[in-house]
Amino acid sequence: MIARHDAPPAVHHPQPRLPITPSQFGRRVRRAATGAGRHPIRLALALLVTALFVSPIYLTVVNAFKSEGAIESSPAAPPLHPTLSNLTTAVNRPDQLLQLGLRNSLITVVCSVLLLIPLSSAFSFSISRRRTKPRAVILAVLSAGLMVPPQVVLLPTIRILTLLGLDHTYPGLILANISGGYFSFAVFVYVGFMRAIPDEVVEAARIDGAGSLRIWWTIVMPLVRPATATVAIFLSLWIWNDFLNPLFILGPLQGQTITTGIYLSVGQLQMNYGQLFGIMFLAGLIPVIGYLSLQKQFIAGLTAGSTK
Repeated sequence: MIARHDAPPAVHHPQPRLPITPSQFGRRVRRAATGAGRHPIRLALALLVTALFVSPIYLTVVNAFKSEGAIESSPAAPPLHPTLSNLTTAVNRPDQLLQLGLRNSLITVVCSVLLLIPLSSAFSFSISRRRTKPRAVILAVLSAGLMVPPQVVLLPTIRILTLLGLDHTYPGLILANISGGYFSFAVFVYVGFMRAIPDEVVEAARIDGAGSLRIWWTIVMPLVRPATATVAIFLSLWIWNDFLNPLFILGPLQGQTITTGIYLSVGQLQMNYGQLFGIMFLAGLIPVIGYLSLQKQFIAGLTAGSTK
């Protein structure tokens, strides 16, 4: 018998990628420039919209480090001689407007978000397991909370809080935040995520003897962590920037949030622009820090399902 020798399988080595030559790079640049030049109106409109959104932030940052005379003479120019006097003046105000405003805003935001997240997620878990028609009816009712402007329901909200004895109090302001459109937004976000959870996961937990409360807290909530981060960021920013509810529900006699504090710092006869920009700059640091700390979960929540 003749021994049979099989040939070893051929190994395919990937071809090395050649570096790009200057002529190829030039052609790519010209191709990109030609593509951008085909739509000059669209490019100009995009730049205009971007400038409109960025200009308030730019003016706040550059004017927070300029003197009063430099702000009045050239508000859009960068600070040639930066100074920290505006920030120190804002911090050392006798009425402690910045400190009290930041404290009151933090209390309102933290308490409202800590109540909204468990309430909205538990409610979303309940309706996400229902049939299509009851779920559609509930979501249609909740959509009214997003379509109705908050200014329309502000006066009825104040009257209800007055009947409950919660007007001009922080619990009343927090209750108004929970019962408004914030709850509807959180429910819509959570329902979209919880509907993607397989029913087999919930049924397996029920077979193991877990109740609905335990399933929601120990199984569902860890799976929808990106949704929780998204809801927390959006609700925190909206409540932090809210102006009408603290102004009318809380009132100036019971203290002010940072938004109403900035409004009270605006003088009727004389305006200190340097101090005003210093307060706005310091007031904007906390939302930026909060977003950066939850940025990873926030981006994961926005892109969830895009690759499925």
